[in-house]
Amino acid sequence: MRAQSRVRAASLLSVALAATTLSGAPALASSESAKVGAASLPSATDAKSKANCPQLKLADHWYGNNAKLIQRAIDKAGRCSWPGGQMPQVRPYAVFDWDNTVIKNDISDQTIFWMLSHDKILQPPGKNWRNTSRFMTDAGAKALREACGNLAEAGKPLPTSTNVTCADEILSVRKTQKTTNGEAVFAGANERYMEASYAWVGQIMQGYTPAQVRKIAAQARDAALNAPIGATQKVGSSTETAWIRYYPEMRDLITTLKKAGIEPWIVSASPKEFADVWGPGVGVDSGHTIGIEQLLHKGKLTGHLKGCGGLADGSDAIMTYIDGKRCFINKIILGINGPRALTPMPSRLRPTIAGGDATTDVSMLRDATGAHVVLNRNKDELMCHAYDNADKRWAINPMFIQPLPQKQGLYPCSTTAYVDANGKHGPVRRTDGSIIPDQKDTIFG
Repeated sequence: MRAQSRVRAASLLSVALAATTLSGAPALASSESAKVGAASLPSATDAKSKANCPQLKLADHWYGNNAKLIQRAIDKAGRCSWPGGQMPQVRPYAVFDWDNTVIKNDISDQTIFWMLSHDKILQPPGKNWRNTSRFMTDAGAKALREACGNLAEAGKPLPTSTNVTCADEILSVRKTQKTTNGEAVFAGANERYMEASYAWVGQIMQGYTPAQVRKIAAQARDAALNAPIGATQKVGSSTETAWIRYYPEMRDLITTLKKAGIEPWIVSASPKEFADVWGPGVGVDSGHTIGIEQLLHKGKLTGHLKGCGGLADGSDAIMTYIDGKRCFINKIILGINGPRALTPMPSRLRPTIAGGDATTDVSMLRDATGAHVVLNRNKDELMCHAYDNADKRWAINPMFIQPLPQKQGLYPCSTTAYVDANGKHGPVRRTDGSIIPDQKDTIFG
C-alpha cells in the first residue's frame, strides 16, 4: 500500500507544485480556502440520485445536525459527485486521530499497562534512560535509573510485574510527564511539533523489531477489548483503566467514506505499530496508518524518529502532534517534502473530513474543507476553534461512550488556551489574526 501511496503522492506533488509559486508562497488562508473549496467541489447531487449514494447508517446516533453536515461533505466530495463518475485528479481523502476519536480510551496507555504487567519493557542501552529521549531531564533520567537501573542488564526485560517501584516510575512518566517526586521529566521540545511523553512510548520500544511491537500491541488490544466496559486493572501500585471499545459510529463513518470513494487515513500520536494493529477493526490497513515511526538498525527500532518538514531523520524533533500531524499528512499522503510540509496546502489538496478530540489534532482539523468532526473532551484550544465555528462546518459531538459532563466556566480562548512552540500560553486566533472570544461548553453528555 505504501508503494501505491508513493505513486499517488508523486501525482499529487506535481499538482501541489503547480499550485504554488517557485518561492514557496504560503497556502491560501483558511477563510479563502473554504470559499475556493466550496466553489471547486461539484454541486450536491439531486434528491433522486442522492438516494443511491453511500449514506451513514447510524446517522441518528450523532448529536444535532452533525450527521447532516458530515453527509453533505461526503456527498459533495464522493463518487456520486464525480463528473462522469471519474475519480478527480486529486482523490478526496479523510484523516482521523485514533485515541478517543475512533475508539474510547487510549491504545498507548493500554499497551504500556500490558507491557508493565508482563515484563516487556527493556532496560535501555547503557542503563541510561537519557538514551530513550533527547528531551529527558537529568531529574527524569536519575529517577528512572534509581528505580529500575539495577533490575536488568541493558536490552533485557525489566521485572515490572513484581517490582512496584520501577513500574510506578515508568507509569508516572507516561501519565504525568513527572517523576514520582514531582520533577519534570521532559524539557526543550517544540510544543507545536512534539509531545515528548507521547514519543517516549515508542522510543522505549527500541531493541524490538516492528513485528514484535505489533505482536505486543495485539495482545494488549485483545485484553482491552475483552475487558468489560468500566473494568480496571492494577499496574504497579495504581489502579488503571483496562478496557477499550471501537465506536460503531466512527466505524460506520469510515465505511461510508470508503464506499463513497473518499480514502480514510488514521493519523495517530501513538506508535505506528500500534495503529497498524488496531486500524483493521474499522477497515483501515497498515498502508493507511500514520503514527510515531522510528528508524531501524538491523531490523530493530532505534528510538530515533523519522523526520518531516525539513527536520532530519533521527533529529527526534517532530512527530504526529499538532503541526506535526499536518506535516506527516502532507509528506506521506501528498508527497510534500521540506519546510513546505509544515504549512497548510491549497484547498483541493486538503482532507475533506478530519476527526479528532484534542489539541494534538487542531491543525489537521482546521485544514479540513468539508467537515471538522470533534469528539468533545474539553481540550481548550480545539474547543475554542470548534465553538467559534468560523466556517460553519464544525461538528461537535459528545463522546459516544461515557461522554463528559459540561465544562464549568468558559474556555479561556481570549487569554491562555493557545500554547506556543516554547510552551507559553496566549490567546487563540483565527486565520485572520483576530482573537476568538471565550466560549461556553454547550454540547456535552
